[in-house]
Amino acid sequence: MKILIVDDEQAIVDLIKINLEMEGFNTEFCICGLDAIDKAPKYIPDIILLDVMLPDISGYEVCRNLQYLNIPI
Repeated sequence: MKILIVDDEQAIVDLIKINLEMEGFNTEFCICGLDAIDKAPKYIPDIILLDVMLPDISGYEVCRNLQYLNIPI
């Protein structure tokens, strides 16, 4: 299973990434919303873990931009 982690706090990303990879998941991460909008269609994750408060655009805006992919967030 592929998981895209979107959070601007590197410590949180690292913690989530380490734990998911220990359980056998493939992970990718983004630290801003625009990067997530660009990366998600290329990576095609099975699920996206998304922070609401990002430095460039809100997580809600990311959701609106990615809804066409029909990926659980």
